[in-house]
Amino acid sequence: MKFVTYDAGQGPRVGLLEGEQIFDVGFAGDMVAFIEAGAPIARREPVSGARLLAPLRPRSLRDFLAFEGHLKNAMGRLGRPIAPEWYTVPAYYKGLPDTVIGPDEEIPWPAYTERLDHELELAAIIGRRGKDIPKEEAMHYIFGYTIWNDVSARDVQTRELPVNMGPCKAKDWDGSNVLGPCIVTADEIDPGNLRMVVRVNGEVWGEDNSGHMHHTFADMIAYASQAQTLYPGEVFGSGTAAGGSGLELDRWLREGDVVELEIEGIGVLRNRVGKKQPQRGA
Repeated sequence: MKFVTYDAGQGPRVGLLEGEQIFDVGFAGDMVAFIEAGAPIARREPVSGARLLAPLRPRSLRDFLAFEGHLKNAMGRLGRPIAPEWYTVPAYYKGLPDTVIGPDEEIPWPAYTERLDHELELAAIIGRRGKDIPKEEAMHYIFGYTIWNDVSARDVQTRELPVNMGPCKAKDWDGSNVLGPCIVTADEIDPGNLRMVVRVNGEVWGEDNSGHMHHTFADMIAYASQAQTLYPGEVFGSGTAAGGSGLELDRWLREGDVVELEIEGIGVLRNRVGKKQPQRGA
């Protein structure tokens, strides 16, 4: 099944997506509460005139770095080697849930960056509470999957990386994380074999398959849940697929560009890049 958060004039509601039709499921709460409640479908009422929103405001955002192909491409451009520890440690950074926007929303361009970049990622949504989760059981804790565009300020990232903290302002601003268009339940797709494509203004810029992830979602869940409880509604990102960013190609987004991230079985996450915001006081 595909679940969405939509607004048809009555505020955000949880819905079921079948083809192009949205059905209200009769749940009085947000997507995180819906997942936590076991995804109860009380009714299937067709909805017209609805606008899709981000499928959820995550409880947390953890972004990993699972694709070796992206790492080789990106670190080469940034003039940094791949740490040997990367091959054994599924490390991550944490993003800010309040920065999340959804499909068809304009991606804000902060005044402090000249190089805005997209990142094509597969994201898993945790569906059950758990702690010290064995790798062998970890996939049973996933409710479903969505697409994540982890928008980045590359020139800022280049300045922040030598500090060995963060990323900070390279990743954090209002609208820097885009999720959607829906959540596909875990029983519907194989996260280990999904075609992933990024297009800019209709031109294919990159293509990969989720089967190339070095660290699997099971690895990530087992690692992150050590001595820490995971909760329904937390989001785990795969990190960028190979070819999933402009950094790897030395191609950069421009104002007005339309970025489409497509993952097999989930759909297309489409957003237009906004105009660069003026400098404060300008």
